[in-house]
Amino acid sequence: MATSRGVSGSKGASRLSIDDWVQAGFVILAEDGIKALKIDRLCARLGVTKGSFYWHFDGMPSYRAALVESWGQLRDEDRRTFDDMDDLTPADRLSQMMASLVSPRHWTLERAMREWARSDEAVATSVRSSDRRVVEAVRRTFLEYGFDAEEADLRANVVFAAGIGFLHLSGATPGAMDAVRRERFVELMLAR
Repeated sequence: MATSRGVSGSKGASRLSIDDWVQAGFVILAEDGIKALKIDRLCARLGVTKGSFYWHFDGMPSYRAALVESWGQLRDEDRRTFDDMDDLTPADRLSQMMASLVSPRHWTLERAMREWARSDEAVATSVRSSDRRVVEAVRRTFLEYGFDAEEADLRANVVFAAGIGFLHLSGATPGAMDAVRRERFVELMLAR
Protein backbone atom coordinates (compact mmCIF):
# COMPACT_ATOMS: atom_id res chain seq x y z
CA MET A 1 0.00 0.00 0.00
CA ALA A 2 1.22 3.48 -0.82
CA THR A 3 2.17 5.86 1.92
CA SER A 4 2.63 9.61 1.98
CA ARG A 5 6.15 9.59 3.43
CA GLY A 6 8.82 11.45 1.53
CA VAL A 7 12.45 10.42 1.27
CA SER A 8 15.67 12.10 0.43
CA GLY A 9 16.79 11.22 -3.04
CA SER A 10 20.38 10.83 -4.15
CA LYS A 11 20.39 14.51 -5.06
CA GLY A 12 20.54 15.60 -1.42
CA ALA A 13 17.73 17.68 0.00
CA SER A 14 15.15 16.87 -2.67
CA ARG A 15 12.30 14.72 -1.45
CA LEU A 16 10.33 12.37 -3.61
CA SER A 17 6.60 12.13 -3.23
CA ILE A 18 4.19 9.47 -4.38
CA ASP A 19 3.33 11.83 -7.23
CA ASP A 20 6.99 11.89 -8.32
CA TRP A 21 6.90 8.09 -8.56
CA VAL A 22 3.57 8.17 -10.39
CA GLN A 23 4.79 10.75 -12.91
CA ALA A 24 7.92 8.69 -13.57
CA GLY A 25 5.72 5.66 -14.14
CA PHE A 26 3.50 7.58 -16.54
CA VAL A 27 6.55 8.57 -18.58
CA ILE A 28 7.78 4.97 -18.75
CA LEU A 29 4.29 3.73 -19.66
CA ALA A 30 3.93 6.34 -22.38
CA GLU A 31 7.40 5.69 -23.80
CA ASP A 32 7.62 1.91 -23.63
CA GLY A 33 4.42 0.38 -22.24
CA ILE A 34 3.55 -1.71 -19.22
CA LYS A 35 6.24 -4.36 -19.74
CA ALA A 36 8.92 -1.69 -19.22
CA LEU A 37 7.46 -0.63 -15.87
CA LYS A 38 10.00 -2.15 -13.46
CA ILE A 39 11.31 -1.00 -10.08
CA ASP A 40 14.89 -0.81 -11.37
CA ARG A 41 13.85 1.39 -14.28
CA LEU A 42 11.79 3.68 -12.04
CA CYS A 43 14.68 4.05 -9.59
CA ALA A 44 17.14 4.78 -12.40
CA ARG A 45 14.80 7.40 -13.85
CA LEU A 46 14.47 9.12 -10.47
CA GLY A 47 18.10 8.61 -9.43
CA VAL A 48 17.27 6.77 -6.21
CA THR A 49 17.62 3.30 -4.69
CA LYS A 50 15.02 0.58 -4.36
CA GLY A 51 14.76 1.52 -0.70
CA SER A 52 13.11 4.76 -1.75
CA PHE A 53 10.57 2.83 -3.79
CA TYR A 54 9.77 0.54 -0.86
CA TRP A 55 9.49 3.53 1.46
CA HIS A 56 6.47 4.62 -0.60
CA PHE A 57 5.04 1.31 -1.84
CA ASP A 58 4.74 -2.27 -0.59
CA GLY A 59 5.62 -3.54 -4.05
CA MET A 60 4.62 -3.31 -7.70
CA PRO A 61 0.96 -4.21 -7.09
CA SER A 62 0.46 -1.22 -4.79
CA TYR A 63 2.50 0.98 -7.12
CA ARG A 64 0.40 -0.04 -10.10
CA ALA A 65 -2.76 0.60 -8.07
CA ALA A 66 -1.46 4.12 -7.35
CA LEU A 67 -0.86 4.63 -11.09
CA VAL A 68 -4.38 3.53 -11.95
CA GLU A 69 -5.90 5.74 -9.25
CA SER A 70 -3.83 8.75 -10.31
CA TRP A 71 -4.68 8.24 -13.97
CA GLY A 72 -8.39 8.07 -13.08
CA GLN A 73 -8.08 11.33 -11.15
CA LEU A 74 -6.20 12.93 -14.02
CA ARG A 75 -8.88 11.90 -16.50
CA ASP A 76 -11.61 13.10 -14.11
CA GLU A 77 -9.93 16.51 -13.98
CA ASP A 78 -9.94 16.63 -17.76
CA ARG A 79 -13.58 15.58 -17.91
CA ARG A 80 -14.59 18.21 -15.34
CA THR A 81 -13.64 20.82 -17.90
CA PHE A 82 -16.63 19.57 -19.88
CA ASP A 83 -18.86 21.01 -17.17
CA ASP A 84 -17.20 24.40 -17.65
CA MET A 85 -18.23 24.49 -21.33
CA ASP A 86 -21.89 25.27 -20.77
CA ASP A 87 -21.45 28.80 -22.14
CA LEU A 88 -20.19 27.44 -25.50
CA THR A 89 -22.47 26.54 -28.36
CA PRO A 90 -23.01 22.79 -28.73
CA ALA A 91 -20.81 22.79 -31.87
CA ASP A 92 -17.95 24.57 -30.09
CA ARG A 93 -18.39 22.36 -27.03
CA LEU A 94 -18.22 19.22 -29.15
CA SER A 95 -15.06 20.52 -30.85
CA GLN A 96 -13.46 21.21 -27.46
CA MET A 97 -14.46 17.77 -26.19
CA MET A 98 -12.88 16.10 -29.22
CA ALA A 99 -9.72 18.13 -28.67
CA SER A 100 -9.68 17.00 -25.05
CA LEU A 101 -10.10 13.35 -26.00
CA VAL A 102 -6.95 13.48 -28.10
CA SER A 103 -5.05 16.19 -26.24
CA PRO A 104 -1.25 16.24 -26.65
CA ARG A 105 -0.99 16.45 -22.85
CA HIS A 106 -1.91 12.79 -22.51
CA TRP A 107 -1.48 11.57 -26.07
CA THR A 108 0.83 8.61 -25.53
CA LEU A 109 -0.23 7.95 -21.94
CA GLU A 110 -3.86 7.51 -23.01
CA ARG A 111 -2.81 4.91 -25.56
CA ALA A 112 -0.57 3.14 -23.03
CA MET A 113 -3.34 2.99 -20.42
CA ARG A 114 -5.80 1.58 -22.94
CA GLU A 115 -3.26 -1.05 -23.94
CA TRP A 116 -2.63 -1.91 -20.29
CA ALA A 117 -6.40 -2.19 -19.77
CA ARG A 118 -6.45 -5.10 -22.21
CA SER A 119 -4.57 -7.22 -19.69
CA ASP A 120 -5.55 -5.78 -16.29
CA GLU A 121 -9.14 -5.67 -15.08
CA ALA A 122 -8.56 -2.86 -12.55
CA VAL A 123 -7.18 -0.65 -15.31
CA ALA A 124 -10.00 -1.69 -17.63
CA THR A 125 -12.56 -0.74 -14.98
CA SER A 126 -10.97 2.69 -14.57
CA VAL A 127 -10.86 3.25 -18.32
CA ARG A 128 -14.50 2.15 -18.76
CA SER A 129 -15.65 4.44 -15.95
CA SER A 130 -13.90 7.42 -17.50
CA ASP A 131 -15.22 6.52 -20.94
CA ARG A 132 -18.83 6.39 -19.71
CA ARG A 133 -18.55 9.91 -18.31
CA VAL A 134 -17.15 11.19 -21.60
CA VAL A 135 -19.83 9.53 -23.72
CA GLU A 136 -22.54 10.93 -21.47
CA ALA A 137 -21.15 14.48 -21.73
CA VAL A 138 -20.97 14.18 -25.52
CA ARG A 139 -24.50 12.72 -25.61
CA ARG A 140 -25.86 15.69 -23.64
CA THR A 141 -24.23 18.02 -26.16
CA PHE A 142 -26.00 16.29 -29.06
CA LEU A 143 -29.30 16.47 -27.16
CA GLU A 144 -28.81 20.19 -26.64
CA TYR A 145 -28.00 20.58 -30.33
CA GLY A 146 -31.47 19.18 -31.05
CA PHE A 147 -31.03 15.49 -31.79
CA ASP A 148 -33.48 13.03 -30.22
CA ALA A 149 -32.24 10.67 -27.51
CA GLU A 150 -31.61 7.70 -29.81
CA GLU A 151 -29.73 9.79 -32.36
CA ALA A 152 -27.75 11.61 -29.63
CA ASP A 153 -26.72 8.28 -28.13
CA LEU A 154 -25.62 6.89 -31.49
CA ARG A 155 -23.65 10.02 -32.41
CA ALA A 156 -22.02 10.25 -28.98
CA ASN A 157 -20.76 6.69 -29.28
CA VAL A 158 -19.52 7.32 -32.84
CA VAL A 159 -17.69 10.48 -31.73
CA PHE A 160 -16.10 8.65 -28.85
CA ALA A 161 -15.06 5.68 -30.98
CA ALA A 162 -13.64 8.02 -33.61
CA GLY A 163 -11.69 9.88 -30.92
CA ILE A 164 -10.11 6.61 -29.83
CA GLY A 165 -9.43 5.82 -33.47
CA PHE A 166 -7.78 9.21 -34.01
CA LEU A 167 -5.68 8.49 -30.93
CA HIS A 168 -4.41 5.18 -32.30
CA LEU A 169 -3.97 6.23 -35.94
CA SER A 170 -1.94 9.32 -35.24
CA GLY A 171 1.79 9.56 -34.88
CA ALA A 172 3.70 10.11 -31.67
CA THR A 173 2.04 13.52 -31.24
CA PRO A 174 -0.98 15.09 -32.90
CA GLY A 175 -0.21 17.41 -35.80
CA ALA A 176 -1.95 20.32 -37.47
CA MET A 177 -3.66 18.00 -39.94
CA ASP A 178 -5.16 16.06 -37.05
CA ALA A 179 -6.87 19.25 -35.83
CA VAL A 180 -8.24 19.93 -39.32
CA ARG A 181 -9.59 16.38 -39.58
CA ARG A 182 -11.09 16.62 -36.10
CA GLU A 183 -12.94 19.83 -36.98
CA ARG A 184 -14.20 18.32 -40.23
CA PHE A 185 -15.37 15.27 -38.30
CA VAL A 186 -17.30 17.46 -35.84
CA GLU A 187 -19.02 19.17 -38.78
CA LEU A 188 -20.03 15.79 -40.19
CA MET A 189 -21.39 14.62 -36.86
CA LEU A 190 -23.54 17.72 -36.48
CA ALA A 191 -24.99 17.45 -39.99
CA ARG A 192 -28.63 16.46 -40.17
